Amino acid sequence: MNPYTLAVFALLLAAVAQTSAAWIATELFLLKGQGSTRRRAWLAISLAAMLLALQHGNAIELAMRTGLYDLRQALLAMLVSLLFALGLFSIRRSTD
Repeated sequence: MNPYTLAVFALLLAAVAQTSAAWIATELFLLKGQGSTRRRAWLAISLAAMLLALQHGNAIELAMRTGLYDLRQALLAMLVSLLFALGLFSIRRSTD
């Protein structure tokens, strides 16, 4: 697998992980019985995750259209996104 393909797949995985994290944060935002401060925090996390997913999508588009890519940045984005989604998933499991 060449570095370009690896970067595109890493960015795709990062976008999927960030979308999942946004979904989980939105789900936690919609839970009843929370204080308004906690709900606002979940809303902020959800919006930030959505924007990061959009940024990863833009990086994929740039790589696909122009061939410009940064393998180290793509791998770092993938790692951070997966860890962020895993962290939110564990928080959601502890609230159930």
